[in-house]
Amino acid sequence: MMYQRLSQYLLPGLVLLFFSLQCAAESSEEAASRFFPDADEVKAMSGDPPATGVYRDGELTGLVFETVDYAPIPAYSGKPVNMRLGLNRDGELVGGEILEHEEPIVLTGIPEKKIVDFLDQYVGKSIHDRMRVGLSSRKREGYDYVDAVSGATVTVVVMGDTIMRSARQAAVAHGLAEADEVDLREPATVKPDTYEQADWEALREQGAISRMTLTRGEVDDAFEGTEAEDVDNPPEDARDETFINLYASYLNTPTTGRNLLGEEHYNDLMERLDEGEHAIMLMADGRYSFKGTGFVRGGIFDRFQINQKDASIQFRDRDLVRAPDFVLDDIPEISEKDIFIIREENRFDPSEPWEVQLRVRRQYGALDSSFVNFSLDYEPVKAWFDIPDRKKLSDESDQPLWVSVWEDRTVQIAILGAGLGVLVFILLFQDWLTKRPRLLRPLRIGFLIYTVVFIGWYALAQLSVVNIFTFTNAVFTDFSWTTFLMDPMMFIMWSFVAATLLFWGRGVFCGWLCPFGAMQELINLAARKLKIPQFDVPFAVHERLWALKYLILLVLFGISLQSLGAAEQYSEVEPFKTAVTLHWQREWGFVLYAALLLVIGIFNHKFYCRYVCPLGAGLAIPARIRLFDWLKRHKECGSPCQICANECEIGAIHPDGRINPNECHYCLDCQVTYWDDQKCPPMIQKRKKREKMARTDADDSKKNPRKIPAVDVTG
Repeated sequence: MMYQRLSQYLLPGLVLLFFSLQCAAESSEEAASRFFPDADEVKAMSGDPPATGVYRDGELTGLVFETVDYAPIPAYSGKPVNMRLGLNRDGELVGGEILEHEEPIVLTGIPEKKIVDFLDQYVGKSIHDRMRVGLSSRKREGYDYVDAVSGATVTVVVMGDTIMRSARQAAVAHGLAEADEVDLREPATVKPDTYEQADWEALREQGAISRMTLTRGEVDDAFEGTEAEDVDNPPEDARDETFINLYASYLNTPTTGRNLLGEEHYNDLMERLDEGEHAIMLMADGRYSFKGTGFVRGGIFDRFQINQKDASIQFRDRDLVRAPDFVLDDIPEISEKDIFIIREENRFDPSEPWEVQLRVRRQYGALDSSFVNFSLDYEPVKAWFDIPDRKKLSDESDQPLWVSVWEDRTVQIAILGAGLGVLVFILLFQDWLTKRPRLLRPLRIGFLIYTVVFIGWYALAQLSVVNIFTFTNAVFTDFSWTTFLMDPMMFIMWSFVAATLLFWGRGVFCGWLCPFGAMQELINLAARKLKIPQFDVPFAVHERLWALKYLILLVLFGISLQSLGAAEQYSEVEPFKTAVTLHWQREWGFVLYAALLLVIGIFNHKFYCRYVCPLGAGLAIPARIRLFDWLKRHKECGSPCQICANECEIGAIHPDGRINPNECHYCLDCQVTYWDDQKCPPMIQKRKKREKMARTDADDSKKNPRKIPAVDVTG
């Protein structure tokens, strides 16, 4: 009944949403006519990424393109803001419009017009201009500043970076500019043999650690002339008090990283980084926290960013690494320190100067606030880097980016492929293995450990219900395999899970491949070994609690139709990000929630999986079309025998002996019992019959021994 109602109400809504999006979308040709009113021809240009060429009298006068094809930089929601831009042959932006975004603050609070007005500030700007967003405590010479949007700072900073990056890349890709003109070159790399022992002061003198000190009075002065100049003013005798002492350091260089972190932690950090990734450490003391506490709402740090030239780098919760204790003795007083990972797609050049832009906000109304920026400059030690010559984009390989990503992760892909191969062997030869429980049980425990450690904590391939919503949204909008191929581990996992749904159902993922589910099972297994009492609800209640996860799924699915960004926030009902992806490095509320679920799992086997998990519910729906029933049952199962039903720790076997495939986690325990001729009554009867027949044959042999003819040996 639930599935009928789902198809009756939600599917027509999806179709309606699809057609409304199609009708609302304006073609690139129509936009080109507005951006270039004097054009007499518009046609698609050859090359990749795509663009539409605008011509007059047979000559190219400009381009129209979508930013998501060039610089899909995640904004506050975790999704890029897609814009359509017009760029003339001189490299100037002549028009722009917002096509799509999932920014929660804009969808629910700030008027859309404000970010449209922000975009309009870039009209007339050139790809050669150096742009910055927002009010700064001191404006940099050579930079052009545009006004930010109060309350949506992160969103518009990412939009500004997206506009300039995509415009430059489009200009180079389609012949309006040379790569040298806009400084598109390969980043420098760290020289691995530059280590020398140094203490804190020596690192400071070399420039490996930069510092900025702000007093309360300096911050107060920076707000003069803003709406918040009379908010939170310090007393006159407190103006010289420290607001923040902020330090920044680049950790990839051995001299800096090894001296600050120690040999072991430095090596661990470098092994954690993929090619093209960088680690910086921010340290601070004072009244103000550079990290704050609000970032967890959307998974993004909004009090600081890294600027290099006019590119801005925002950090999300997945980019945070907890800093270990320092090994140096002369460290000044520091109350806050964290490591942040700069991802490869930012094309950060560690040999070029960069800055930490610290954002200080004052709220002067219920919904209104002002902010000012303060900059901590960092000047790299050039001798620690190999700096390549400039390289034109046209000289680079035409190989798609996702292919390079897969090549860089060959080892991880091989290990994941080997693990999935072992699981396929277990599933195909389950009858042979379940007859040999002494082999199957340690094999299963070992695989669960592999799932937690490698699939979860190392490969970060924990699937989420958000992936289902993202895929569904892509199918009805702008589906592209390239988007999903960019993360090989997740792509392989989803492909494997999709295949196993057809053959074995939901249980293969939930019982073998879910890292959080494996955590619960291993913890509960240890609890049972320690004789900790287990509390199971009566089957009648248990059966009704199954529906809870489907209700959660429907609510999240409905929210995702309105906003994927909002659905991502509400999907925190899944503890996966805390316990797996972020290795428990989150605010205490998220950690407490995930830990509580694991504690409950000590006394009730996989409580979260059985009653709460929306991902399990989402997988159970398509799993109803599975092609085979591999789990064997005797005709006596359920009537009168209840052994399997009583022993099924997940509670997926009905009292009448039926296995509910929507709830089964495919642990194979019932199949071990199925073949056990010491426990399963039908198998016991078969064993006794065999033994009786063997005894009868033995007795007959004794009573009627074979007569052997005598042999005459006398000759």
